[in-house]
Amino acid sequence: MPDAFSSAVVDWYKANRRDLPWRRDGFTAWGTLVSEFMLQQTPVSRVIPRLEEWLTRWPTPAALAAVPPGEAVRAWQSLGYPRRALWLHAAAVAITERHGGVVPDDVEALLALPGIGDYTARAVAVFAYGARHPVVDTNTRRVIARAVDGQGEPSPPNARRDLAAMSALLPHDLPVAAAFNAGMMELGAIICVARSPRCDECPLAQRCAWRAAGYPEYDGPRKAVQKKYEGSDRQVRGRILAELRASHIPVTAEELELIWPDAAQRERALSGLLEDGLAVAEAGGYTLP
Repeated sequence: MPDAFSSAVVDWYKANRRDLPWRRDGFTAWGTLVSEFMLQQTPVSRVIPRLEEWLTRWPTPAALAAVPPGEAVRAWQSLGYPRRALWLHAAAVAITERHGGVVPDDVEALLALPGIGDYTARAVAVFAYGARHPVVDTNTRRVIARAVDGQGEPSPPNARRDLAAMSALLPHDLPVAAAFNAGMMELGAIICVARSPRCDECPLAQRCAWRAAGYPEYDGPRKAVQKKYEGSDRQVRGRILAELRASHIPVTAEELELIWPDAAQRERALSGLLEDGLAVAEAGGYTLP
């Protein structure tokens, strides 16, 4: 099964893959790393323009490492989860200091960098350097859950289990393995989507265990549902950060009072930003780090 399965995915991917910047010839390992940071929980359409801006301004890890971390937070703008900007800056500093400004190609060395986990380390090693490793994201997990396990949804993430499941399907040839990794992610992103999957267009339709079983409802454990954004502390944090990004001088406490009426929630959000290193208290107010 693995050979027929992987061949179907790779053939489909080569014929249908989207033209994305990080898939083009000559795209750098640093660009791949930046794109992977940005793509975490952020749609491709929002990442592409910001990625191009970043790589024009900071084409190398050393270029980003040379500026204060607050500049990375400022340039992150509306991508969300701004701690990723701090981690990316810290990774750039580490790459510059430990690896001579060259993004490492080894998974263990990548995992030792700030803010890099199993997925990002393997994605960089595979897509930037052509190594053979299983790369597992949400889309990959969904395809495996349906096509292999016959479940409508994947179980909550488990790195050991998920990597083993992908490893069992991974071709041995290096270029084919890289294409299969990318193809599984692409298939889950545009065909085997969470809602209303386009099964009639799927290259795995004849091999899909979920389809063969009549699309049974998923009855296993589920991930916790994230609280709504409107009115949340995350929204308040976002508004405070937007105010700090827009100013190159300290923003006063009085100015911050104008952006959110609930004083207790505003102070809680501000305290969180200070604790996370996304804001700094200075004489006269608050700034980016």
